Amino acid sequence: MLARTFGCVRTVWNDAVAAREAAFRQRLPHPSLAVLDRTLITEAKRTAERRWLADVSNVPLQQSLRDCHAAYRNFFDSLSGRRNGGRVGPPQFKRRTGAQSARFTRNGFTLRPNGRLYLAKIGALKVVWSRKLPSAPSSVTVMKTPTGKFFVSFVVTVDDGAELLEPLSDPEAETGIDLGLKDFAVLRGGKVIDNPRFFRRLERKLKKSQRALSRKAKGSANRGKARLRVAKVHEKIKHTRSDWIDKQIKALVSENQALYVEDLHVKGLVRGRMAKSMLDAGFGMFLTRLESKASRAGRTFVKIDRYFPSTRLCSTCGALTGPSGLAGLKHRAWRCGCGAHHDRDVNAEINIRREGKRLVAAGLADT
Repeated sequence: MLARTFGCVRTVWNDAVAAREAAFRQRLPHPSLAVLDRTLITEAKRTAERRWLADVSNVPLQQSLRDCHAAYRNFFDSLSGRRNGGRVGPPQFKRRTGAQSARFTRNGFTLRPNGRLYLAKIGALKVVWSRKLPSAPSSVTVMKTPTGKFFVSFVVTVDDGAELLEPLSDPEAETGIDLGLKDFAVLRGGKVIDNPRFFRRLERKLKKSQRALSRKAKGSANRGKARLRVAKVHEKIKHTRSDWIDKQIKALVSENQALYVEDLHVKGLVRGRMAKSMLDAGFGMFLTRLESKASRAGRTFVKIDRYFPSTRLCSTCGALTGPSGLAGLKHRAWRCGCGAHHDRDVNAEINIRREGKRLVAAGLADT
């Protein structure tokens, strides 16, 4: 029943995308959400081609249409400039080999006293709970990964002060964070967080499994097994990176009252020759999660302007005598005209921390 529900949700999504594209090609107005709900769900159930949509709950089908509508709204808002952030693309067709999901609102699920999750037209599911829910959930999303693992995610209300940490007794418990590829980060006092390079470690295994997949006949059982092996390698890379980043963030937030980082333009950096290494490091994920965790914990978090010359600036005399540009990347240490000898990353961390403290003192930081 879960597989059938995922298939129906995917079908409704794909039908909605096809209807939108057909209207665009024919230069017709885009169909509204109400029209799509009536034609793709209510009326479709009465046809021979789509009568099996009635076998599953109507709730996840309607939520799939709403998700598709929101995706198109974000796409058009991105084109017109009404949406902040980077440009987003239009919704794409979903495949059965990708990640699957189905969302149920309050009238589509029930939490049983015995800890089981009841879903409409599916039944009671045995759940391995990772934590207790802080409040009654408003919705639940059932997900299936490409490797065949199932998860449920609840939307709950959480108290804003639930994760606040006690202020540290040491007023100097603060650090700048200089991110890089040689070392993932350099902290106050020259402390280094090594770059684990998760993708690079498993790149050879991934290449081998992808070559095996390319040799399998499309539609064969062996191709399905090979596809699963490739998905497992990608999943291991993803989970190990995410777990490692969460652990580093927890340590940084618990040990420092203030955190100062550079506002890296990650999307711009991944367009160059170091794209694979930049994506492997996961700087965007790290900065997003660090900012969120620091905010929830009550810590000061400040982003320094990306054009601030933290590497070139001498932390002793303030002169811009350090290495610059792509040619300067190979210089890991340098000597200033004032006689000070600097390690490239340690000097950058000092400058980032000083600039962050200056912004906080001047009231210019969004903390």
